Amino acid sequence: MSKAFTKESDGEESEAGETAPLPANRKNYVTPEGLRALQDEFHKLRYEERPKVVDIVSWAAGNGDRSENGDYLYGKQRLREIDRRVRYLAKRIESAEVVDTERQKSRDQVFFGATVEYARKDNARQRVTIVGIDEAHLANGKISWLSPVARALMRAHVGDVIEFRTPSGPETIEVLSIWYGTRK
Repeated sequence: MSKAFTKESDGEESEAGETAPLPANRKNYVTPEGLRALQDEFHKLRYEERPKVVDIVSWAAGNGDRSENGDYLYGKQRLREIDRRVRYLAKRIESAEVVDTERQKSRDQVFFGATVEYARKDNARQRVTIVGIDEAHLANGKISWLSPVARALMRAHVGDVIEFRTPSGPETIEVLSIWYGTRK
């Protein structure tokens, strides 16, 4: 079959899609911990995992027929994945603007890096920390500063009642507490 009719990636995928989560003309705010995590992942992929995969691919290439060589095919695919992620991480690290929450002066107001406890209309309490896009992990209570909840909370004070839009309709929350760094 002609290669023209098969879907194969040659590794030259659109790099525009790699940084899609960050909207145009927006800064890439990140906490010091978030930047450290990005740098650690970059280092691990670039200097630890990639050389191991290159060794496997080189060994597998010497074993003959590459068309049915699983180690070779998987290794080449994994190299493309690693290279794509390394490019993404390099761009994110380069564009990162570190925000040190310890230097926040208005600690009674919600800004980037704040941990906020709020109550929904049904009195269910929720605690979130507003972090950078690459740090967001809802299961750990970390939300992106560009999320609808975080944008609604920005500049709020304790006691403020905020209404914002969600995909399921308008929602109202009340800010119960705000703190930066570890809670005392």
